Amino acid sequence: MNWEFLWSLILFFTFSLLLVWFYFWWEAHNDYNEFNWFLYNRSGEWSDGTIPILATTAAGFTYIAFLMILALCHIAVGQQLNLHWLHKIGVSAALLTTAIGFISVNQTWGEEWAVIPISLQATGPFLHLGALVAVTALAWLVAGQVARTEKIRFQVVVLLLYLSVLLGLYMAPLSITSPCIMDHANLTPRPDVIGHQGAPMLAPENTILSFQRALQMNVSGLEADVAISFDGVPFLMRDRTLRRTTDVGKVFPARQLNDASSFNWTDLHSLNAGQWFLKDDPFWTVQSMAQREVMLVGNQTVCSLEQLLRLATLHNHTVVFSLRRPPHRHPCYHSWINDTLEVIRLSGIPQHLVMWTPDWDREQVRQVAPGLQQTSVEKLPPHVLHQQGISSLLLRYSQASPYDIQEFSRSNVSVTLYTVNEPWLFSVLWCSGVSSVSSKAPNILRKVPYPIWLMSPDEYCLIWVAADIISFTVVIGIFVFQNYHIIRWRLSGMHSYNPEQIMLSAAVRRSSRDVNIMKEKLIFSEVSNGVGSAEDLYMENGFDYYNNEGISH
Repeated sequence: MNWEFLWSLILFFTFSLLLVWFYFWWEAHNDYNEFNWFLYNRSGEWSDGTIPILATTAAGFTYIAFLMILALCHIAVGQQLNLHWLHKIGVSAALLTTAIGFISVNQTWGEEWAVIPISLQATGPFLHLGALVAVTALAWLVAGQVARTEKIRFQVVVLLLYLSVLLGLYMAPLSITSPCIMDHANLTPRPDVIGHQGAPMLAPENTILSFQRALQMNVSGLEADVAISFDGVPFLMRDRTLRRTTDVGKVFPARQLNDASSFNWTDLHSLNAGQWFLKDDPFWTVQSMAQREVMLVGNQTVCSLEQLLRLATLHNHTVVFSLRRPPHRHPCYHSWINDTLEVIRLSGIPQHLVMWTPDWDREQVRQVAPGLQQTSVEKLPPHVLHQQGISSLLLRYSQASPYDIQEFSRSNVSVTLYTVNEPWLFSVLWCSGVSSVSSKAPNILRKVPYPIWLMSPDEYCLIWVAADIISFTVVIGIFVFQNYHIIRWRLSGMHSYNPEQIMLSAAVRRSSRDVNIMKEKLIFSEVSNGVGSAEDLYMENGFDYYNNEGISH
């Protein structure tokens, strides 16, 4: 096999791999904060790890795309791409780093791959049209290759390969499924939005200011992460330690690595829970804040569960929280459920506004607080949920398909999916019929009053058929135009033809040195084939046999 041809295949494979990698990180924007939190738990330092990944991905994709365009230009003029050794090193480096990236994500963040099939429910129809346009445009290169080559077998292979890809694209909509392809009349009401940790893009997570900002974004509920202090006070904290979201390293430097539950409420309430937000700027929103807002953010403290419940009671909003059991030697290790239930009772919040998620001692919880919304964080069949007295589910958005959502809805089980931050994901889940979503970006979802796109099956079918017809017509036109001279010579009844003959027919009708040379090649070719005498062929092709000069037309 020709080595340069092999490098062309490696270039194409690298481009395809980078395209998938680029698409993955583009759609994973919904979970960037989750990725950064994962890196923090491994390194102990907070940083935006997506920036170097996105920068290198953009640079690598741009470079490989440039080489792909260069390769297509070579094909268009009938030449083979000969990569310089520096470019071969560049392609190899791009391929190797992308492969390592795929392996790393698969081992450390494998659940995020689910974002690709989910995102295709939103982008599939449009990616299909884009691919159809690109493959239709490639007809010009394919037709040129067919016109230039003299090997029938090569022509057949190229044509079959191209037509197979084209036919696959024509039929691709049969495999494209999206909940947003539906009759407009069947669209369910807009899902409720629950502020996950409040509105952490606008204020520090799990602080009272964050929940106040979420309420200003017209959320229907509030969600928080709850731990138990050493003296039995439930408080809001996502991390195991206090290092990331408080100034514990400054106030209690010797205890900064201790479990958050090892602090009593007095110590917890003395910590600042806002300065970290101004310093780390996890969502790149601090620069847009007014000075007064910066001061409010900087003065936040650790929030108790009771404060959150009283705020929700004041606005008659639902509260959902994940409750973390304290360590084994903690004084509340056995009483943590009762301590939390007591806080709920003392807060005065109506029980039906609280979604209870812990699976421990559900029977005891029902006896003490029968009005709580029993909520499972485990995906179970509807009949099992009914047997356990569970009326709602709290799942990651990748755990429930549109079919699952409809099945739970028919069984009167409400489904809340987290964490939904991007409008495209919110739109897909809306079309799927989900009842509510938990979001860190209620300020963004507030601007989505209707699904980003919605079309009926008839409308999509019309677009599909029209695109296929237009593409097929363009492809046929390109092949006829590119191979017009071959078709004309074959239909003329000649016994044989060669490249000089066809190219000569396409030459402009004027005297030129190139045309004369081309005519001489044609004459000698015909003489060798026994078509006629040299003198007759010279005169037939507009030459003076004796003077070897072209006769003007």
